Amino acid sequence: MADTTVKVDPAVRDRLMVLARERGLTMRDLIAELAGATPTKEELRQRYETTKAYCETHFGVSLTDEDHDAAEKAWQDLEAGRPVDSL
Repeated sequence: MADTTVKVDPAVRDRLMVLARERGLTMRDLIAELAGATPTKEELRQRYETTKAYCETHFGVSLTDEDHDAAEKAWQDLEAGRPVDSL
């Protein structure tokens, strides 16, 4: 596989170098690790569908689009430090 160059701001480059060193990795390996660990929107959608089907099959729970939206709002509220209404 051929290497390529990625142009980033010097501050980003320096942070990546620190993160790589802390993990005992090269910057190349760190970027590969980050890319491999970050799901795409399609992978997240598939994960959601798989989880939804599992819950329906094994727990008898049917999740609606409204349930999904409520859970997403709860996560956003948690991340923002806002109070979360009961799910």
